[in-house]
Amino acid sequence: MRIRQLNHTVYQTEYHIVWGTRYRRKFLKNYVRAELVKALYKTQKRYPDWYLIKINTGNDHVHLLIEVPPKYSISEVVQKLKAESAGALKRKFKFISEIYGETGIWSTGYFVSTVGLNEANIRKYIERQNTFDRGFDLTGEFE
Repeated sequence: MRIRQLNHTVYQTEYHIVWGTRYRRKFLKNYVRAELVKALYKTQKRYPDWYLIKINTGNDHVHLLIEVPPKYSISEVVQKLKAESAGALKRKFKFISEIYGETGIWSTGYFVSTVGLNEANIRKYIERQNTFDRGFDLTGEFE
């Protein structure tokens, strides 16, 4: 995981996000999955500071590993990814439009978990904070 920077922020945030199809319908076959991946990358192009690290699916759910700056709420990120991918899949596949009509193709909720440094490293880092003033280089602690 890389440390990234904005003008006034340094961050290292990765999220594991999972969401399912509405009613757990199993329509995410390989040919649909390929279009879903294209749609997710198209959304990423609109937000160039988002980094899609890994995408995978089951037949009825999506797993995503993404790095997002802290200026975005994770609910906003998920909403945009789900909305834009749903529209793209409905336009591409007539059978999906027929199944769901005007309703969304994704279930309402999602799972999110942060991915980061382990707790022991964080404790060690916090305990050693006062050593920065003493001139010690601790940049290698997180590797």
